[in-house]
Amino acid sequence: MPRVNKCIELLEQGRAITVTGAPSLTYSAGREASQTWCDLLLVEFEHHPFDTPGLRDFMRGLKDGGPTPSGHLMPTVVATLPSNCITPEEVFYNAWQARHVLSTGVHGLLHTHARSPEAVRAFVSTARYPFQTIGLDRGIPEGRRGGGGQGDPAQIWGLGPREYVQRADPWPLNPDGELMLGLKIEDRHCLPNADQTAAVPGLAFAEWGPGDMGMSFGDPDAHDPPYSPQMDEARRIVQDACRQAGIAFYCGWPDDSMTERERVKHLVEEVGAQIIPTPTRDLAEYAWSLTGRTDP
Repeated sequence: MPRVNKCIELLEQGRAITVTGAPSLTYSAGREASQTWCDLLLVEFEHHPFDTPGLRDFMRGLKDGGPTPSGHLMPTVVATLPSNCITPEEVFYNAWQARHVLSTGVHGLLHTHARSPEAVRAFVSTARYPFQTIGLDRGIPEGRRGGGGQGDPAQIWGLGPREYVQRADPWPLNPDGELMLGLKIEDRHCLPNADQTAAVPGLAFAEWGPGDMGMSFGDPDAHDPPYSPQMDEARRIVQDACRQAGIAFYCGWPDDSMTERERVKHLVEEVGAQIIPTPTRDLAEYAWSLTGRTDP
């Protein structure tokens, strides 16, 4: 069965993923972005307006502008949620955000300030339908998505509503799932639980969020390299947690002392990132070449 989510296909093949931010959330921007060089488009709702109507229009434009150069219906789209993943209660109180975003037809969610495995289990449940049972014996609560909203995302994915609800489940928890769930393990309070947090079933990737990590250590300007030993250790903790859990590590490297190609090379060969920011096609192709990937 062909994959809806291009990035899951790439992760299954052990290939690097290139990512860039989504443009403006309009239908025309979606049509234009359908031919992007990037594998993954990230929609930022953490610090920007929670524009789900715009996101729905963008997703429709992506579909109508496709297929992509790789032959997929559209690039993968992941949206960051505006609430945090600090406690299970916070996650469940804000589960409506996950429902609204997923109902636009996106392929994944990224949650912030993931401090405990209990909160992350709650996050996974908000992205699932209650009839899905894989993972319930591993501590994942019953799914919180409800019937009635599957028609629009099914159309975006090119599926019928019944097939959509079957496949709109987190991968790799469900091997046939098409949703990518990610975390920002991004402050000092997250670090003691990083191993257990990253190991929660249902996650596909995580990042260390250097801006918020630095702020939590008392430095509001620690986002960019060179990093202090304390920050390097924080990144190592999150990266090791990802490695042990078998999920992808997402990381950027905005070092002004390096060229853009040097940054990409550093991320691939030194940092070991599998999801890599690439603002241009040339950089995306360079990232692919470093990992033995030659096709879009």
